[in-house]
Amino acid sequence: QMQLVESGGTSVQAGGSLRLSCAASGRSVSEKCMGWFRQVPGKEPEGVAGINGFGDTTYYADSVKGRFTISRDIAQNTLYLQMNGLKPEDSAMYYCAAVCSGGSCYTGWCSSGYGYRGQGTQVTVSS
Repeated sequence: QMQLVESGGTSVQAGGSLRLSCAASGRSVSEKCMGWFRQVPGKEPEGVAGINGFGDTTYYADSVKGRFTISRDIAQNTLYLQMNGLKPEDSAMYYCAAVCSGGSCYTGWCSSGYGYRGQGTQVTVSS
């Protein structure tokens, strides 16, 4: 079992920055395919950023490329999402996810879905 707890979400003005954290317990984040996705009520979840088990391949949605950075601190057993240049359309509930369940993570994003997900942290960007 792996527990994931997100934090860092808050309200921010457009153009601002936030760093989301995802603290893991139960299993190490080392060598795990992990990612962040977001969801707005009434819409499908959107994969935002991912990182493969080796940490040498990352994935970013086109909507966040150049603004968001995913990283992992093995010593802290934590996944991060640095978000810069925030826009109102970035407002959503952000979830971290871990362990590619039966799929491939060679692109940095799990092709089949993740086995674990946190409870989410809300990000609201005002114009």
